[in-house]
Amino acid sequence: MRAGQSMPVDRTSDIAAIVRDLLRDVLALPQERADAFDADTPLFGALPELDSMAVASLLTEMEDRLGILIEDDDIDGETFETFGTLVAFAETKVA
Repeated sequence: MRAGQSMPVDRTSDIAAIVRDLLRDVLALPQERADAFDADTPLFGALPELDSMAVASLLTEMEDRLGILIEDDDIDGETFETFGTLVAFAETKVA
């Protein structure tokens, strides 16, 4: 799928796989590195590729691919703490 191309998501979709693909694509991570992410994998502050500019790009791609709207108030320090917290955030926005 091309970056920026929207993908319809419903409740049965695997949000974790979509978030994993987003991180891989936006941060230009190797597939095997992205595949190794689990719920406890630290993100912001632990991945040098995930800086403030990458966060902005990730949020934009999340909106596009998940068909959601993310308000500034939706994001806090915990959103990008771990892969699990990012997936949980995406799941609440899709629900």
